Amino acid sequence: MAVEPIAKLAPLQHQAAPLRNKIIGALRNAIESGLLQPGARLVERDLCGQLNVSRTSLREALRELQADGVLFQSGARGLAVSRVSREEAANAYRIRAVLEALAVEQFIERATDLDIQQIAKEAEGLKAAYRSGDVARMLVSRRAFYDRICTVAGNPLAFDLINRLVLRTSSLRSHSLARKQRQQQSPGEIDAIVKAIRKRDVIAAKRAAIAHVESAAASAFEASYPATDEDILPSAKTPRKAASGRAVPKAASARGKTERR
Repeated sequence: MAVEPIAKLAPLQHQAAPLRNKIIGALRNAIESGLLQPGARLVERDLCGQLNVSRTSLREALRELQADGVLFQSGARGLAVSRVSREEAANAYRIRAVLEALAVEQFIERATDLDIQQIAKEAEGLKAAYRSGDVARMLVSRRAFYDRICTVAGNPLAFDLINRLVLRTSSLRSHSLARKQRQQQSPGEIDAIVKAIRKRDVIAAKRAAIAHVESAAASAFEASYPATDEDILPSAKTPRKAASGRAVPKAASARGKTERR
């Protein structure tokens, strides 16, 4: 499939931060925003010129992104932006839901009243970003919101892993965030998380965090993949229930049928 030419990236200003990290940040932002689409080939000469960096520094950054699975070797043509399969995307969203729920739980355990006031303020900025319809603003505000949650939670590893998972599904997210329906849904989901945090209700907060990710996944899949009869997203269909009333995963339900035969 032919890939559209990409817009030029802005040159970087060489300051105190390690240059490699700045290059990685610029490339991550380009991928998250859709400037670099899945399958797009990265031409080192062009990137060096656009970012105003040396080829050595660029290659260090590219190697790290390749190790994270964000880039892949496209034969003799060099590196390209990775494509994510439907199953990989579903797994990424499921893992992300677990991590975000954990971060919210740890936030509540460690947060002071001031921390809760600050996360509520970050939430207002995030909701305003959703309402603006500006995808780039949504991405920045979302990162700030979860950065604060994970910082107070004392779990920078969770923040790093969440960002890596978000980056892997960036093409799906950009399609999802551009949808008016998703922009209208998200503020209410963020409100539910913050409301539970204010009450220090761990169970409700974790439930709201998971629901937010599941809703994001459903929107992303609807925008990016054709519907199929065998949907692998847990939130896309109403799960069967056991006698206890709790949801039974599809695989467990099928296994139970086999055992009863």
